[in-house]
Amino acid sequence: MPRRSDEPFAWMPFAAGGMVAALVTPVLILATGVLLPLGILDLSYDHIHALASGWIGKLAITAIIFLTAWHAAHRIQATAHDLGWGGGMGLKRICYGTATFVGAVALIALATI
Repeated sequence: MPRRSDEPFAWMPFAAGGMVAALVTPVLILATGVLLPLGILDLSYDHIHALASGWIGKLAITAIIFLTAWHAAHRIQATAHDLGWGGGMGLKRICYGTATFVGAVALIALATI
């Protein structure tokens, strides 16, 4: 009987993180890097604080940070494996553990707002 793989648990947030990185990150770069300096977009402290204070904003910000970190962790783990730097559970624990830690820190930081 073949051994079951734990890959689906890593691929699901990886795919979601890839979608977030591809769709949301460019919009954030456009908003904060182009529209804000040109004065087209008003992102005052009060607006951002209002977004981060609501539960929907907290959930969205945490999801963006966690899923992007998980996507990056999976890419780093796969690249390290391809380069022959190891492919065991130690590397997976470091990569995915770091991504989970980043998401937990984001959640805790947002919960204090």
